[in-house]
Amino acid sequence: MEFVNAQALRHAVKRTAVLAATAGLLTAGLLTGPASADSPAAARPGTLAACAYYNGTALTVYGQRGDRVSQVQCLLANRRYLPWGDVTGYFGPRTRAAVKKFQSRHHLSANGKVDKKTWRALYA
Repeated sequence: MEFVNAQALRHAVKRTAVLAATAGLLTAGLLTGPASADSPAAARPGTLAACAYYNGTALTVYGQRGDRVSQVQCLLANRRYLPWGDVTGYFGPRTRAAVKKFQSRHHLSANGKVDKKTWRALYA
């Protein structure tokens, strides 16, 4: 019983840390998409939104939902392969088309699946 409680506590602490970090990024305006024309960041053309949903390389494919998908979408939106309005956490047809376009332009197998090679290219 103590192991379960300790494990639940570790999970709660980790989740709280992630939420706090996300709140900090939101407050700083880094997780909300591109800068508006009136913001100081707009004066810096290379400014990108911080993508802090997921940090890994697990296979991510059509039909999935969640943080991995949001990470793919954010990285694609930063590179203008996907509109910011399509960062939804759902890997649908628009995300698959954007992934295929990204893959073909980066000399990867354009299969629409985000595998380890595609993750590496997105993070590069």
